[in-house]
Formats: sequence, C-alpha cells, structure tokens
Amino acid sequence: MENQSVVRRQRLKRRARRMARRVLPFVASLFLATPLAAPVRSNAAVAATETRLPTPAATKTMLFSQRLHDLYRDLRAEDQGLRFAVFEKAMTGYLNLQKQGRLADKQLLTVVDFELPSTEKRLWVLDLAAKQVKFHTLVAHGHNSGENMATNFSNENESNMSSLGFYVTQGEYQGKHGRSLKLKGLDEGYNTNALSRSVVMHGADYVSEEFIRQNGRLGRSLGCPALPMDQKDAIIEAVEGQTCLFLNGPDQSYSSKYLNQDIAVTTLLDRDSQMI
Repeated sequence: MENQSVVRRQRLKRRARRMARRVLPFVASLFLATPLAAPVRSNAAVAATETRLPTPAATKTMLFSQRLHDLYRDLRAEDQGLRFAVFEKAMTGYLNLQKQGRLADKQLLTVVDFELPSTEKRLWVLDLAAKQVKFHTLVAHGHNSGENMATNFSNENESNMSSLGFYVTQGEYQGKHGRSLKLKGLDEGYNTNALSRSVVMHGADYVSEEFIRQNGRLGRSLGCPALPMDQKDAIIEAVEGQTCLFLNGPDQSYSSKYLNQDIAVTTLLDRDSQMI
C-alpha cells in the first residue's frame, strides 16, 4: 500500500508539471498581447502634445524673432561687432517709436554699445531700408562714466556722465564744437534731461585712433556721444531730423516703456502685411 501511495504521488507531480508547461505559454501570450495601462496613457499624452498648435500670439512672436534675425543677417551686423541682443533691444524701441509716429521716414537706427571699451568701434548707423551699415565708428562716453569702460550713467545736470536709453534726433546747430546735433531723451529717469544738459552729438579731436595709440583709450566728453572729426559731418547730416538713437550700457537697472515687445511685434508684422 505504501508503494502504491508513492507511485500515485509521483504520477500527480508529473501531471502537474505537464499542465504547467501547457498553461504558462498561454498566460505569457496574454501579457504580451495586452499593453499595460500606463504606457497607453503616456503615448496618448505625447500624441496630444505633438498635435497641439501654437497660439496666435506665440506664432507672431516666432515670426517677429525670425524677421529680426533675417534683418540682422542681411545687415551683416555681426561681422561689424554689433551683438544681436543689443540689436534686438534697439529694434524693439525703434518699432515702438515708429508706432507712436515719433520718427521720420528715413528708416535709420543709430546704436551705441557702451558695454564695449572706448578703444573699439561701438557706434553703428543702420540703414534699415537698404539693409546696410551706413557708418561704424568710434564714439566717446562721458568723463565721469569711466576710463576705457563706461560703468556709471546719470540723468543729472553737471554729472558729466553719459545717459542710457532711447533718443530722437532733433535739428543741427553751430556750437562750441562746431556742427552739432541736438538729442531729445525719451526715457524718464535716464536721459530726459539731455536737452537741458546740452548732451548733443558733436565731433572731437580726442575721438581718434591716434588718441588711442597715445593714451590707451579715447578721450572723454561731458556726457555727449562725441564722434571722430573726419566723420561727424556725414553722420550728423545722415541722422538729423527725428531718427532713433539707442545708447546701450551695462546698467542692469535700466528699463524702458519703449521695450514693449507686443507693440514691436504688431508694428513690424503689420508693416510687412501692407507691403505684400
């Protein structure tokens, strides 16, 4: 009887193993054929993200950025040392001022980058219609703004410092520096005292490569963006009469209502649509 019980248990074990070999592949196939719930939700989320269209505002911003990069490329501005970040700020202000009707039809934009040393050419006059850099030259900063680098800026009378921000050029006049150009500052708290301070565009002997060789930097003004004597007449004649001037600098506190990107985007894209 004992032997029969042993034989019976062995038979049952062999039968269970055979059953397991038949069932396991079937169970495995069920798992392989049925995807898990989490990946299904993940794939659906990815698909929804991929098919989501950008908003009209986002589309306009992308088009604006592309237009600025195209213009920057066409001007070959990078080849002449004008950084895109400075160009973008200057163009944003230019378009804001254009929207307000403050600018003439010359389509000229003058940019000064006081983040660069005085030994570098840091003034550009951009002809936006012809898509060319009309002038690229040296320019001095104020005596109390710094030595080779301009680091301090002021809107106060007798500060002898440069003033950052957006300006609109006014008319010419003959002053103590000869032919000069009045500048109207538009950024409250930063340059609105320019006319009363007599911050103007004029020529100066200390703005030259020779002065740099002798002194290691340019000479400095009383706050005016002073130009080389051999170029000041041509530059003043080109930019006088309500064109945009932007003075950029390393002052992180500087802000301007003319850096409104929404207005700049609308102005540029509306102008483009009218030209089609």
